[in-house]
Amino acid sequence: MIIFRKLTHQASNFVRLCFVNRIHEHPFHSGRSYKSFTCLQNQTSLSKFNHGLKYLPRHFSTMVGTILVQARDTGKLHEELENAINEHRLHDAWDLHEQHLKVEGFARKSIVTKLIATLTESLDIHWVEKACGLVEKAFEEHKQTLFDKEILMYLSLALAKCGLPIPASTILRKLVEMEHFPPVTAWSAIIAYMSENSSSGAYLAVELVLEIGYLFQDGRVDPRKKCNRPLLSMKPNTTSFNIALVGCLLFGTTRKAEQLLEMMPRINMKTDATLLIVMAHIYERNGRRDELKKLKRHIEEVFNVSDIQLRQFYNCLLSCHLKFGDLDSASEMVLEMLHKANRAQNSLGVANLMFESDKRNSMLPHIKSDQPENPVVFQEHFLCYEDFFRDRNFFRLEAEAKEVLDRMIVKLHSQVELITTEKGILKPTEITFVKLVKAFLEADKIKDLVEFLIKAEKEDCPLSTDDSALVHVINSCISLGWLDQAHDLLDEMHLSGITTSSSVYSSLLKAYCKENRTSEVTSLIGDARRAGIQLDASSYEALIESRVLQNDTQGALNVFKEMKEGKIPRSGHREIDSKEGNANESGLMSKLLLEIKEGERVDYGVHDWNNVIHFFCKKRLMEDAEKALKKMMSLGHAPNAQTFHSMVIGYAAIRGKYIEVTELWGEMKAFALSSGMKFDQELLDAVLYTFVRGGFFVRANEVVEMMERGNLFIDKYKYRVLFLKYYRTIYKGKTPKFQTESQLKKREAAMVFKRWVGLC
Repeated sequence: MIIFRKLTHQASNFVRLCFVNRIHEHPFHSGRSYKSFTCLQNQTSLSKFNHGLKYLPRHFSTMVGTILVQARDTGKLHEELENAINEHRLHDAWDLHEQHLKVEGFARKSIVTKLIATLTESLDIHWVEKACGLVEKAFEEHKQTLFDKEILMYLSLALAKCGLPIPASTILRKLVEMEHFPPVTAWSAIIAYMSENSSSGAYLAVELVLEIGYLFQDGRVDPRKKCNRPLLSMKPNTTSFNIALVGCLLFGTTRKAEQLLEMMPRINMKTDATLLIVMAHIYERNGRRDELKKLKRHIEEVFNVSDIQLRQFYNCLLSCHLKFGDLDSASEMVLEMLHKANRAQNSLGVANLMFESDKRNSMLPHIKSDQPENPVVFQEHFLCYEDFFRDRNFFRLEAEAKEVLDRMIVKLHSQVELITTEKGILKPTEITFVKLVKAFLEADKIKDLVEFLIKAEKEDCPLSTDDSALVHVINSCISLGWLDQAHDLLDEMHLSGITTSSSVYSSLLKAYCKENRTSEVTSLIGDARRAGIQLDASSYEALIESRVLQNDTQGALNVFKEMKEGKIPRSGHREIDSKEGNANESGLMSKLLLEIKEGERVDYGVHDWNNVIHFFCKKRLMEDAEKALKKMMSLGHAPNAQTFHSMVIGYAAIRGKYIEVTELWGEMKAFALSSGMKFDQELLDAVLYTFVRGGFFVRANEVVEMMERGNLFIDKYKYRVLFLKYYRTIYKGKTPKFQTESQLKKREAAMVFKRWVGLC
């Protein structure tokens, strides 16, 4: 027993001596769980080591054997690690690298690169996250030199493909910070995968394009200098802009997209046909009708615009007319399309038109309409690191970016619903008529509605009178209980010389009888007689029932006598009912009913005032913008998130206007409580940025809380950089002994924000 204790004691001393010698030969680099190990680096005596031993983790004894072996032969550990990587034994490779970290810190640059490449190639989220964590740890320990830009771009691409846009964007930003500028052909593919299937990824893609584009604004980079070539290779191109903009459209962050459009002329960005159509979508969403009209000339001048792209542009233009309540322009546009379609179909020019259409379409990359909505990323489509590294110009990634963009454009095209194409001919859809009819009815423009529908019927293939659009609209009004509008429509039809069957009069008459509107019943019967319409048996029965309910026995007898003298067959009752049933099944009628019941009534003036306020804010005329906002509210138009977003951006563009934003923030909250206005991500992000830039951290924390409560994405990296740029030294050192309550509150708010962005 005594001998055993001696041997154990000797072995223990031997381990200590070996470990101390190892520390002096190679400085120890530890992970977060072993930070106490660093205190051993400057200790040279065994007594000091024994004194520091009590601070070691309790589980150190379980590591003694492993450390002893690896301390004797680090080369063997390197060899085992490299073999595990080469043989794709990911679990073993990871465990061996963890052992290396505990003993000697990071392995050689080549081995670390191999490990990250192998983990990333698996395209397994678990291993890709492990690789990302390893890179993050190296950056925290200031070991950036371990990584070349190619391996970091490769990891960023894998993260984007795995649906992890936040770390993917972080690595790209780190590369730019380190001045390892990734070429646009590479980073455009990364933002393509980022923005394809997630709103946060799309938002980050826009932020990245804005941040990178900012470096090239107003000719800051001289292209003539050879030293600027790596930086110039990173400059955003048309593909990267298209990707970011389409991502905004798919996920509804179109005001952020408009910031990109404003940047285009400042970096001399050239447009193509796709970019022009994407711009049209953004202008339509944001209600910029004047910009759309200007864009029309450019669209018509571009020679390689396809029919699909023309369909999208005119859909945007028509939608914008409807948004502004400009029914004259909308109806004129629809009638013009119908006229051109009718003329093309009835002339020999159809063949030429089809030929030109095919020629235009053949000049553009073919977009398959049967692409899945959420395409699966197949592992075999992911390049191995060697192929990735060999493709120095990243042509493969450039092709991938364009392929993803095509898929995104297909999704965008599926949202087009007002216009369709038949053999290259643009035609309005049924939904267009539904929206126009609803707008005419809400504006109480009955005469204009009848004129429009009559002209449309003449241009389009005319149907029977009983199945005309006018009849369906009248029946829809009757179903909704809008009996006065239905009667006015009948009168306008009669004045226009259009006759209809008795079924329409019968339906309206029954509706009047149910509501006991005697005078209207009498008027309608007179109208029917003057139009030469013979009422059917079901109408007379409704009249008799109505008279009986009103205790007008004599009136009921008179109606019965009139029915008998007119020899109206009673069997017509079922026949009429079946006709009414068929009318109720009409596509136009059912869609119109659904649109009116479910659609909200549009305040057309809001878009006009938003454009006025946006113009003033863009020109930095904030006093005029404030007056316009007050006038808008006094006229009963409720401002929305877009209105306040323009105001915030306008104030933020003028230095020293942060206090005005705080006042506006109070007004916004009060208005939201009274009107139910919803704060969206773009508005809150703009407010948060302004508060952080101005140092209003109490308000900033309030906005952060609101965004987190609404599960809105926040780009923490952006705010961490902003905080470090302007407030790196704020509240450092000891807390002053004497502080007012206001000063204490500001300090606490700043520290809360600092912790939130991860700087504490």
